[in-house]
Amino acid sequence: MRRQKKNRSDHQRGGSSVLRLRIVCIGAVLGLVVLVLGSAWMVSRHSASQQNGSAPRAISDVTSNFVAYAGSVSCMECHKEAYSQWKASHHALAERSPAAALDESAFRPSRTFLHGSQHTTVDAETGQYQVVALAPTMHYDPFTVKRVIGHEPLRQFLVQFPGGRYQTLEASYNPRSNEWFNVYGNENRQPGEWGHWTGRGMNWNDMCATCHNTRVHKNYVEATDSYDTTMAEVSVGCEACHGPLKAHDEWQRQFGKSGKSDPNVQRLTRHQTVENCAFCHARRSDLTGDFKPGDDFFDHMQLSIVDGTGMFYPDGQVHEEDYEFTAFLGSRMHFKGVACNDCHNPHSGKTILPGNWLCMRCHSSEKTAPVIDPVAHSHHKVFGYNSNGEVTTNDLMTYKPSELKETGGECVNCHMPQTVYMQHDRRHDHGFTIPDPLLTKQDGTPNACNRCHQNKDADWSLAWTEKWYGQKMDRPTRRRAQVIAAARRGEVGARVGLLNMLATEEISYWRAAAAGLLGAWSREPVVRDALLHGLDDSNALIRRECVRALEPLANDTPSVGKAIRQRLGDPVRSVRIAAAWSLRSNVDPTSKAGIELLSSIQFHADQPIGQMQQGGYSLSRNNPRDALAHYQKAVDWDPNSAPIRHELAVVLSVLNRNAEAAAELETAIKLDPRNAEYPYKLALAWNELGDTQKTIAALETAVRLNPGHARAWYNLGLALNAVGRSEEALSSLIRAEAAAPSDPRNSYARATILAQLGRIDEARQAAKSSLEKQPEYAPAVDLLKSLP
Repeated sequence: MRRQKKNRSDHQRGGSSVLRLRIVCIGAVLGLVVLVLGSAWMVSRHSASQQNGSAPRAISDVTSNFVAYAGSVSCMECHKEAYSQWKASHHALAERSPAAALDESAFRPSRTFLHGSQHTTVDAETGQYQVVALAPTMHYDPFTVKRVIGHEPLRQFLVQFPGGRYQTLEASYNPRSNEWFNVYGNENRQPGEWGHWTGRGMNWNDMCATCHNTRVHKNYVEATDSYDTTMAEVSVGCEACHGPLKAHDEWQRQFGKSGKSDPNVQRLTRHQTVENCAFCHARRSDLTGDFKPGDDFFDHMQLSIVDGTGMFYPDGQVHEEDYEFTAFLGSRMHFKGVACNDCHNPHSGKTILPGNWLCMRCHSSEKTAPVIDPVAHSHHKVFGYNSNGEVTTNDLMTYKPSELKETGGECVNCHMPQTVYMQHDRRHDHGFTIPDPLLTKQDGTPNACNRCHQNKDADWSLAWTEKWYGQKMDRPTRRRAQVIAAARRGEVGARVGLLNMLATEEISYWRAAAAGLLGAWSREPVVRDALLHGLDDSNALIRRECVRALEPLANDTPSVGKAIRQRLGDPVRSVRIAAAWSLRSNVDPTSKAGIELLSSIQFHADQPIGQMQQGGYSLSRNNPRDALAHYQKAVDWDPNSAPIRHELAVVLSVLNRNAEAAAELETAIKLDPRNAEYPYKLALAWNELGDTQKTIAALETAVRLNPGHARAWYNLGLALNAVGRSEEALSSLIRAEAAAPSDPRNSYARATILAQLGRIDEARQAAKSSLEKQPEYAPAVDLLKSLP
């Protein structure tokens, strides 16, 4: 989300005025969800075994908070089979206390492993499970394991810190291989970094607790920077999915044999069931901290989707640690009504059938899905074992499920490729995408062929897919991915494809992605109108993305501001909050949407992103000194984050502390040297400081990094003209016009320079070009009147 420094102009109006570069906008795209990497919080030197904080409290400790919950054990008597399946599941083992039966082999005998420049030792010599690791003090201190999260293929361990904190150690354990390893792999994270195990990026209270337990209340206290985290039950219990069941238990005891229908049982729809799984199986930001089964996911969450970053690949495959839901939401499977429980046993978490048997439940009859012969379709054999234990090949259906091996002929290996996260956790992509080596060649999107055939290149895979499938490969999903990849590169031609996606794509998720990407061209009338139309879409995700894409126009285009203001009353909270943020400079903080916005910001006050949000809100309300305090705290917690440094520069500029702003931007460039926005904003800061040569050099860096950066080309043109390099200035402004063809300022600026050079006919033509883009553009009108 963008912020602009007020009371500044790009140039002086008037045909004969010298165009001057001004610091128009030092501000980042600050959304309500920004994942910032860097470093953070330091604590005093204490070993965990010497600290006296209280443990996270379950229902028995705070009955008043969770009076409606009965605990999973209450389900056992009547639901023996389901309880038995759950008891051995990863959900039941999501979090627990250390147990000798499960953990003894991890800590005995004592061992030490190396990672980066550090080492970690694990042992049980004191009678407790202990990890000796590099502490915030920069010394190796012992920490006693208090809790275990996860089960297979890896387990992580929690230790206790002051202020009710629990931190997740980087030392992790694979029980299958009896191997300790660093969850960061070859990274050499140091104390003081946000992502170090002692930092806020590995804080259990905020990062882990909600999805490893049942109905968690984080209970962060900003005044003391401390937690009193509580939960209904440790681990992901029955009520995490079914909701509170105490009333159900009591009714069953009294009326269970009466034959009456229990009014206390909440029966979720298929849609609600999927969204309940999404609560933990999605990359999202929590807006309320109070989601429960049956709630609308988008009423509580802001979902991360395919956008202009590399979080997902252009075809929707997961790239970063994105979990399952977003990719699934964009899939044909979800579009056709498939739900999580169609493939997974909800109590054990395991798939209902192994291998291709699971897929063939639907894909063997035209009544349910297209009929597919796995061997003929994949052109790969399916391997099995004969009665002598020998590997053979044959038709899939001649083998029993227990006889199959995982092979290239299995559906999931092509359409649900696996990515390894946390060094040992192989996860299937739930986007059900189609392998396409052409996309690999064009933009680096991975394909399943080369994931297996790593000794071959994309050309080899492309040749085979073209031989086997021919023109079938030139499908809408390929063209959609190509449009998104082009939009990420800033190619102007991508607008047409995105507009077509927004208007015609049948899967709502992809229409939402198109809306978000169109934000780069939101000032163009055709794009603006399409996004305004999208504000009334029936899908909340589309409405939210349209609000966010239109945000730059919210305060300077009355029709847009009015339309976004109507979304303050949207039936879905995530849309209301997006609208309130877009209008944050004047939204009523006592209105429903205003209260929800401030509450969602406050919920993240324990993280740098929350402090950034508070800073952004304060700055928009003309309180830069309050904003400065929040941004400085965010930098203290995460000094290695380029976006935070960038935001701090915003408020420093507003306070006319331009030298400090430039220093922050220079740090941002060191942290992220490939981001064109940082040298662009640095150029504006140098201009405020009167250093024209440094201004030009920084702008040249910006356009080299991003040749489609229209504002950088525009300002470079003004700066070059200011030092008498008029021909180069005109060339830069032509590049700006090409990058932003509907912006009247570029051709107007060129017209002014041409007028100064006495090239009146060319100046008149350029001014008319400006008016073709915006007929009422006053500077161009005035210039034409002033020309002889």
